[in-house]
Amino acid sequence: MKHRKIVLAGGNGYLGSVLAKYFSSKADEVIILARKAQAKTNNIKTLVWDGKNMGEWAYSLQGADLLVNLCGKNVNCRYTEKNKKEIFDSRLIPTRLLGRAIGEMENPPKLWINITSATIYRHAEDHPQDEFTGEIGEGFSIEVCKAWENSFFETDTPDTRKIALRMGIVLGLKDGAFPRLLNLVKLGMGGKQGDGEQYMSWIHEEDAAGSIGWLLDHPEIEGIVNCTAPEVIKNHVFMRSIRKAFGRTFGLPAPAWLLAIGAKIIGTETELILKSRWVKPAVLLHSGFDFKYGKIDEAMAALSGKQ
Repeated sequence: MKHRKIVLAGGNGYLGSVLAKYFSSKADEVIILARKAQAKTNNIKTLVWDGKNMGEWAYSLQGADLLVNLCGKNVNCRYTEKNKKEIFDSRLIPTRLLGRAIGEMENPPKLWINITSATIYRHAEDHPQDEFTGEIGEGFSIEVCKAWENSFFETDTPDTRKIALRMGIVLGLKDGAFPRLLNLVKLGMGGKQGDGEQYMSWIHEEDAAGSIGWLLDHPEIEGIVNCTAPEVIKNHVFMRSIRKAFGRTFGLPAPAWLLAIGAKIIGTETELILKSRWVKPAVLLHSGFDFKYGKIDEAMAALSGKQ
């Protein structure tokens, strides 16, 4: 189905570029809302906004088939009070601004997807967490996710379907977490992290984009949706799969105490590495979405060019 207009708020980052490329062949126009202007490429253009104030950008939402909100400061940082405030503000303020803009429109977007995080669920090693029975966890990152989703659903948008898309680790070569893990592997440090028993919920970038296209074309789906591959694996298996795909036979492990030291040096938190995320994409599976890369070895083969 050909769509008329797709809007990507905060879409100038890694995932935004993946979605812009994906939808450029499926829509007449793709609009990216970003802080800096960029040259138009084919049918992709950028409009300037600050994510805080109303402006001419709001007109771009009129009649859109899809609005995807990708705003949010990267959580890959130390949880100082300054960073905590920026993490909250960079998510809540743009989300509420978009909700206010939509609430004032006669012809609002048909679907609004907020990219949130699968880390909202508790540390899980016993059974998977799905949209229906999953248990919300505790801690700073979970509080961010809860406040983020609350700010999304608090606005009444009767003419706009809404989906909070709880995204796992997106696997792609250009940016995100995967290139950093791949660098560790290439340096011979791609062994298990911690005890390696923590589960990792991931999704290949093509399936991340494809799932959003699927949700756009299935108007019966709304609310909470998990966006992770159906095969959830433990950290030591994940790292082994990278080594196998990229031709490395050995990788030094990183015990928890070493990770704690390294996290301080590079300015991040060990929670991002050691938390066990066992998330099941029940809604996508039940609706019939066909994952192109449902298994980790398939995803790694594609990323390494050996498919």
